[in-house]
Amino acid sequence: MLDKNGIAKRIAQEVRDGYYVNLGIGIPTLVANFVRDDISVEFQSENGVLGMGPFPFEGEEDADIINAGKQTITTLPGASFFDSATSFSMIRGKHVDLTILGAMEVADNGDIANWKIPGKMVKGMGGAMDLVASAENIIVAMMHTNRAGHSKLLKKCSLPLTGVGCVKKIVTNLAVLEVTKEGFKLLERAPGVSVEEIKNATEGNLLIEGNVPEMLI
Repeated sequence: MLDKNGIAKRIAQEVRDGYYVNLGIGIPTLVANFVRDDISVEFQSENGVLGMGPFPFEGEEDADIINAGKQTITTLPGASFFDSATSFSMIRGKHVDLTILGAMEVADNGDIANWKIPGKMVKGMGGAMDLVASAENIIVAMMHTNRAGHSKLLKKCSLPLTGVGCVKKIVTNLAVLEVTKEGFKLLERAPGVSVEEIKNATEGNLLIEGNVPEMLI
C-alpha cells in the first residue's frame, strides 16, 4: 500500500520530457519532488506561476512564493510570475499537457467531484472548473477509500460534480486505474496489495484482465 508520497512518486512516472503540468492542491503538489532529473518539465499553478520546483526545506521558505493552495514553493531558474488572466488563458487555451488533481470522488465514467461537501464552508470552486473543462489529460491522485472505509471510486458521484467524463487515469494508495467506457480498468497493484483488496474497495465497475502487475516505484 502506498502513502501520499508513494502516490505522487508513481504519478511522476507519467510526466514526460517537455510537458507543461498543472498541479492541483493536496497530493498532486508532491509530484514535483519526484520527477526524473534527466527530463525538462514546467510546472504551472493557476495563481500565476510557471516553473515551480520541489517544496522548500524547513527554514528556507519564502512566504511570498506560493502555489494555488497557499503552500510555500520553490521556483526553478527561468520561472515566471503573471496575473490570473494569463494563467487561465494557458489553461483554457489547452496549453497544459497534463493536469494532476486530487478528488473526493470519481465515478467509473470519469466524472470527478473535488470542490465541495454540502453543508461545509467553501470559498469557491477555484481553478478546478477551468482545469477539468479544458484539460485533455487528467490524472487523479487520491486515497481509494474515505476515513470510514467507504469507496471513493463509485458508480456515480454523490457530491457536487466538478467535471463530467474528464478523468483519464487514477492513482490511489491501492492501485493504478484507467477510466474506460466500461468502467475502471485495473492496470497495476500497489506493493503488497491483492486484486481482491482492490475489488472490495471499489464500488464502481472494475475491469480486471489477466495477471495485474505490481507497481514499480
